[in-house]
Amino acid sequence: MGAFHAYDIRGIYNADFDRFTVYKVGYFLPQLLSADKVLVGRDCRLTSDEIHDWLIRGITDAGADVYDIGLSSTPMVYFGTANYGFKASIQITASHNPREYNGLKVSRENALPVGLDTGLGQIKAWIDEGKAMPVAEKRGEVHMMDIKKDYKAFLKKYVGDFSGIKMAFDLSNGMATLLAKELFGEAPAYIFDDMDGRFPNHEPNPLIHDNVVALENLVKKVKADIGVIYDGDADRVMFVDEKGHFIAPDLVIALLGHYFVDERKERGIVLQDIRSSKAIGEYLEPMGCKVETWKVGRANAALKLREIDGVWGGELAGHYYFRDFFYSDSGLLASILVLRVVSSLKKKGVTVSEAIAGIARYENSGEINYRVEDKTGAMAAVCAHFKAQEKATAEMDFDGFRVEFPQWWFNIRPSNTEPYLRFLCEASSRELLDKKIAETDEILRTKFGATR
Repeated sequence: MGAFHAYDIRGIYNADFDRFTVYKVGYFLPQLLSADKVLVGRDCRLTSDEIHDWLIRGITDAGADVYDIGLSSTPMVYFGTANYGFKASIQITASHNPREYNGLKVSRENALPVGLDTGLGQIKAWIDEGKAMPVAEKRGEVHMMDIKKDYKAFLKKYVGDFSGIKMAFDLSNGMATLLAKELFGEAPAYIFDDMDGRFPNHEPNPLIHDNVVALENLVKKVKADIGVIYDGDADRVMFVDEKGHFIAPDLVIALLGHYFVDERKERGIVLQDIRSSKAIGEYLEPMGCKVETWKVGRANAALKLREIDGVWGGELAGHYYFRDFFYSDSGLLASILVLRVVSSLKKKGVTVSEAIAGIARYENSGEINYRVEDKTGAMAAVCAHFKAQEKATAEMDFDGFRVEFPQWWFNIRPSNTEPYLRFLCEASSRELLDKKIAETDEILRTKFGATR
């Protein structure tokens, strides 16, 4: 049962969970969400077909109907859930994880996420206690449903004239292959554009730099204005500038201001996660936006954006959320909007690297992962150490801690999905940044036996 996590069910298939777990999740989901029909999609992983069969068996044995959309990206399931009024949906995917992983992403009405605290925990409890699972007197039926055409039509509304820019795409052999060429045409340079659940070219995780090297090289080879790379289930997207340099995903939150504010004249609340650069607020607030900070993860961000009626939002991990998209995330929609910005900037003679340089104002460590047993004690010690040195200008105590000082800030938080304590900091100079990293490293290693 180690596959139940804060945001979804995920792990190595037949090690962390198996077909019997999948069956039980399928059986209990209609009861959990009071749903008599469930939308189901799946990614291209080699184990997805087997999981699909057992999931459907569980749902129909519980008496609910299944609307099967077949191979799909995760955002396509979000679209189907909200657009057609489903009270429950499941995407079979392990997102960006290596090929031996798989999992289930569960949503409820309006494509709202179902996490451990909002329903998955109850299903786990029912499974653990051996809750009875009698087969319904009238088993559910399976209906095949094609929503690709409608989802593509929705995305097409946002596609601009990209003829003036040269684009390079890495589709990561994943679910972006379903629609990318239909949206962007054959003119861009593509790599790894065939769907293959073995992910033979690289793991479908753009946050690991090794997985982006091929795109960086392609951008330089074809002299593209921008490079675009999606993760395995296409809910995340990341970018490479015209020089072949990876763009920090949180800075793209600010870049999107040129679409919403400059093009649509739509000012409002923008959401960022607790790890995001201080530069985002400094860039967007003079444009008339208000930036709010919240917890990491879709289970938190999608709910928060809806609560505050934010226009858009994003995370350091490359998720971008839109009010236009049921407050949910879509890698394809995010890339379409960013490409609109790139096209507009090029007409003004501004390159992507120049635009990002106008946003980025600080030196940033990126997330540093520590293995440490006493995560609570370690976080408290780091906070106490730095707060004793100087007066904080702002403090946030959700999802770990974010403490800001005049010339720098840090976030320290326990991972919700991996056995790590994550530390990130940002400073006005490289010298100051290196000093704060070294101090943190010393505390965690000497007092808590942490390793990196």
